[in-house]
Amino acid sequence: MRWSIPNILTVLRLLAAPGVAVMFLYFARPLADWFALTLFILAAITDYFDGYLARLWKQESKFGAMMDPIADKAMVVIAIMVLTGYSGMNPWLILPATVILFREVFVSGLREFLGAKAGLLKVTKLAKWKTTAQMVAIAVLFLGTGLEYLNGVKMHGMTPDQYLDAVSAGLADPVRACGKRDCASLAGDVGLVLMWVAAVLTAITGLDYFRKSLPYLKDDT
Repeated sequence: MRWSIPNILTVLRLLAAPGVAVMFLYFARPLADWFALTLFILAAITDYFDGYLARLWKQESKFGAMMDPIADKAMVVIAIMVLTGYSGMNPWLILPATVILFREVFVSGLREFLGAKAGLLKVTKLAKWKTTAQMVAIAVLFLGTGLEYLNGVKMHGMTPDQYLDAVSAGLADPVRACGKRDCASLAGDVGLVLMWVAAVLTAITGLDYFRKSLPYLKDDT
């Protein structure tokens, strides 16, 4: 293996995947949320540059071709695991997350079964959009969980109605507002919508991959 810059970026992205979860082990919230968000965004950016630089500098390698999808999947799977836990196991998040995780496991199994033939099934533009949608959705959801935690700190154990009464009485500061809504709920809702979009794209690309792999799954007669 050559330690080219594209390969180094790929390895760094792979190492950043568990780092997202580690942030919540070593830092208190909301710092953990902001560090996880920053680390995830930086890692997602490398997903573009490692492939771009490899093609630009003609440094494409078998190692990079193998590790790039593994790093992407590790980032997405670990981040989704963290988000579902800190979102209170929201079913509106768990369902699209399940679709995404199922597809990734299913396609990984297909690739392993096909072996060398898996290289014949090229990554489509829709699959790249799928990965982009997943990463954008996860980043927005991390923003939402961080802001939601700050809102909870401001409430000091009060219910939303009690908190609104306290704000009206001047006994508490209002939550961060983004337009007519508080920023936490806005980021959370946008993140959920993006996650559903990502889940639909993920399911479509999974079915497309399975359809293309059918000729290689037939028994010899």
